[in-house]
Amino acid sequence: MNSSAQPSKGRVYFFLTLTTLFWGGSFLFTKIGVATVPPQLFVLLRFTLATLIMLIVFARRLPRLNSATLYRGGIVGVALGLTNLSFVFGIQGTSISRAGILNNLFVLFIPVITKVVWRDRIGRVNTAGIVLAVAGIVLLATGGGSGFSRGDFFSTFCAFLIACHIVSVSKVLKDDDIFLVTLVQFATVTLIAGAATLLLPLPAFTFTTPAAISIIYCAVLPTVFCFTLQNIYQRYVTPTRAGLIYTLDPVWSLIAGFFVLGERLNSREWLGCGIIFLAALLPLLFRLSTESRLIRLYIKRSN
Repeated sequence: MNSSAQPSKGRVYFFLTLTTLFWGGSFLFTKIGVATVPPQLFVLLRFTLATLIMLIVFARRLPRLNSATLYRGGIVGVALGLTNLSFVFGIQGTSISRAGILNNLFVLFIPVITKVVWRDRIGRVNTAGIVLAVAGIVLLATGGGSGFSRGDFFSTFCAFLIACHIVSVSKVLKDDDIFLVTLVQFATVTLIAGAATLLLPLPAFTFTTPAAISIIYCAVLPTVFCFTLQNIYQRYVTPTRAGLIYTLDPVWSLIAGFFVLGERLNSREWLGCGIIFLAALLPLLFRLSTESRLIRLYIKRSN
């Protein structure tokens, strides 16, 4: 694509930041939804609606759907499905303030996964980030209240699965139609959530108006709308810069938890969350510095 067709950097950063706002909002609306609807059923309804929307909007692309796209989209969809199931169970069992911070640990899980699977080097900065993250988790676990709860565990496991999903996207997907791949992913999540709904016991629940609004919000904005924005605009920035923007997710969840749900963290919990946030931010800032230095060196040599 030529430079004249590329959007301005301001436009790119605005829309990527907007995606973090809607993703951050999904913590709040999911918390509201799973208060009355079982988590697995919430995911099923959310992704059923998202899949239907994708089918309607991109129906003209369906003739291009082939077995390769179904296969690769299905693999990535499994990771996305497990990610979303662990996400809702995490939200159900902890505050959205803590869940948002713990989900950000995906930044540190990525180098660990690539080290184990492909023998990539973790590096000193990532190692330092992992040590910091462990220290932050210890503070959360000993910070009073329920300690490191079941919901905190699921939120941390969700961060690992987010990393698996990101790695699978980069390693599995080829030159597929991105919208058809997304449709296959959503459909796969729907099937996984449907299986979970059948296999896991469903407690008595009430389908309230706030729950319905929460499902519609999560299906439309952080799912269909944000995936589309991400697909359109993330290609115009480096993964490092995109990662830095995405660290805003827990900021929005902290704000929503504080002002809407009245969540309050004690000083030890705030310190733990701050250390975990720094642990995820540190490697990204280091990579940004390295990236900028290499760009300046390239420009200097080109001149």
